[in-house]
Amino acid sequence: MAIPIYEIYALKYAGPFTRPASMVNWFQDIDKNLQINYYIFAIRGGGETIIVDCGCAPQLAKERNLAGYVNPVDVLKRIDLDAAKIKHVVATHIHFDHISGVELFPQATIFLQEKEFNFWMTNPIAKRAPFLHVTDPVANRYLAGLKGKKRLQLLRGDKKILPGIKLLLCPGHTIGLQTVVVNTAKGKAIVGSDSAHTFSSYRTDIPSAIITDMIAWMKSYDKIRAKASSLDLIFPGHDLALIDAYPKVAEDVSRLV
Repeated sequence: MAIPIYEIYALKYAGPFTRPASMVNWFQDIDKNLQINYYIFAIRGGGETIIVDCGCAPQLAKERNLAGYVNPVDVLKRIDLDAAKIKHVVATHIHFDHISGVELFPQATIFLQEKEFNFWMTNPIAKRAPFLHVTDPVANRYLAGLKGKKRLQLLRGDKKILPGIKLLLCPGHTIGLQTVVVNTAKGKAIVGSDSAHTFSSYRTDIPSAIITDMIAWMKSYDKIRAKASSLDLIFPGHDLALIDAYPKVAEDVSRLV
């Protein structure tokens, strides 16, 4: 049976945001700023749709005053996707801009690394200020309530979840971040989420300054680059180029491959 060929879409739901360059690229250009966007991703092919990350819920977006925010539900509608009917969601990690919107996908099976889940749900360190600042307690409570149910699939390392779709455990940014290997017409592509905030990190080995484990992160870069068919097929989590440099298919939606 032939492995399905998928297309990958980047959907901007907030931004741009101005950030210190040294936050996005570890200790680089300390006196400069750059801009990033917030995204979710859609993978379509073989009769399946997989959403990568959940975006930010409207209430938290209001509380955090997210510039340019659009409810991810409405962004998905621009490519004729109904969040309420999505069956597969990959949660790459439990930072607010990636997990807060989890309740927007009430029918989806959620794929998450067990290490990531256990850290945020049970480790008291996750309640300390540096970690608490980047997560969403509301979404975390929702996830905790799903434990033991079929809707929440807690993975232990690399795992194929559908033909042509494999998840890779890639810690560094967080303790259990995962990326998505996708079979495309151009070869193996990777939706890397925040393994890199921008494309440059995969070429320079310089990650962002939001780090749990730098040594693990370097090993994850080696793993990601080895799995992808080319560097051009590794897509970061926040780069403006995800929208600006690829074919536009709808407002703030581009087809990456």
